[in-house]
Amino acid sequence: MPGSLWARMKADPQYAPEHLALEAVRRIGPEARRWAQRVREDQPGISTDDLAQQASRRFLNHARFSGAVSGATGLPGAVVDVGVLAWTQARMVLHIAAAYGADPAGAERATDLLVLQRVHKAAETARLALGVAAGRERASRLFAGAADRPLTGVMLKLGVKLAQMAGVHAAKRMFAKLVPGAGMVLGTWANSTATKDLARRARELYGAAGSTP
Repeated sequence: MPGSLWARMKADPQYAPEHLALEAVRRIGPEARRWAQRVREDQPGISTDDLAQQASRRFLNHARFSGAVSGATGLPGAVVDVGVLAWTQARMVLHIAAAYGADPAGAERATDLLVLQRVHKAAETARLALGVAAGRERASRLFAGAADRPLTGVMLKLGVKLAQMAGVHAAKRMFAKLVPGAGMVLGTWANSTATKDLARRARELYGAAGSTP
């Protein structure tokens, strides 16, 4: 995950999921589009469902081990874990979108991410929140004084928002990591379960749209 994104989310933890979604579409969207084009060239005739399954498997493997071998401990380590997981999940969704022919770099994909990851229940509220986050991103002066906040409070709020984005199982994992020995045991299972559920929802959304390359 880009360091600039971490800094932005720590400065504005309330809108951390929105900042992550916007950055993911900017950075990962073009990458996902290139990936889908390359696979279709290498595997002529591959179906959209098979291509989407490839994306799901690829990032599910990444998610299983994200955080499992992290050396960071305590609250900062837990926040890093769920942040990496949320970023990995965003990459997966955008690659699934590309598999079904939806533009992974399109602005609407940020809305899709927030609804699929259940940060917002409806697309309209997700769009409103993204607009607020984009405005706060541009108006960097609004972040002045963020460094003066108690670090523990900022990290806790950031962790809660990212855990919400990564899934309820990820939230359990984050807090389990605060108990010595518990995080490693829970990590792989929690990450896998949350990401599998998200992959299913993404395939249903983009598959039902009937998009074709």
